[in-house]
Amino acid sequence: MIYKVLYQDTVLEAAVREKTNSLYFEADSEMEVRKNLASRAYNIEFVLPVEGAYLEYEKQSENFKVENL
Repeated sequence: MIYKVLYQDTVLEAAVREKTNSLYFEADSEMEVRKNLASRAYNIEFVLPVEGAYLEYEKQSENFKVENL
């Protein structure tokens, strides 16, 4: 399944919409995504499963690139 991760670059940064970044990962579970991102020291706001029409919409974005864990 593909997951969209919304995050800020550092743990010290407050969650502000204008500074929120996103990444896409292919993984078996949300827990696997969080576990693998722990070393990056991001302030993870949400990890959302992306499928169906939502996935098709996200694929249209120029920033859509799926990373494998």
